[in-house]
Amino acid sequence: MLQAILHQPGTDGTAAVDPRMRAMVDSVLMASPVARALGVRLDQLAPDHVELFMPYLPTNVTHGSTVHGGVIATLIDIAGAAAAASGARADEVKGGATSSLSVQYLAAAQGVALRAVAEVVRRGRRQVVTEVAVYADSAGANQQDEPGMLVAKALMSSAMF
Repeated sequence: MLQAILHQPGTDGTAAVDPRMRAMVDSVLMASPVARALGVRLDQLAPDHVELFMPYLPTNVTHGSTVHGGVIATLIDIAGAAAAASGARADEVKGGATSSLSVQYLAAAQGVALRAVAEVVRRGRRQVVTEVAVYADSAGANQQDEPGMLVAKALMSSAMF
């Protein structure tokens, strides 16, 4: 069962995620075969903000214990898509697809779990631009207070339809 923090209106000054968009995030993105194979977990969901956790798995490496860059890019893609969906209205959006993804790898992820934090930078009618940061999470648990080492930074565009 996926667990996440779904902000309620008035509890922290933000609006709630449209429940139909929340269902889309859960059923399309988080339940996808690739997200499940990578062990990706949704930790936080608010309009235009998503945090995902991915455990270290020996099947996700390229050499030794270094997490494969493609695995990191996939985590970024899932986080960016979830952030794009989280602020959308279900009566206007039925789905989306990544139209552009640029990743800067800043440090090797050596034998650590990863945390992706995605924020919408700009939301248009048919395109959403999202910034995603990926941090090492050596404790393997939620590090809300202090993120670990910055592993990658990305800018992503999602076409909404």
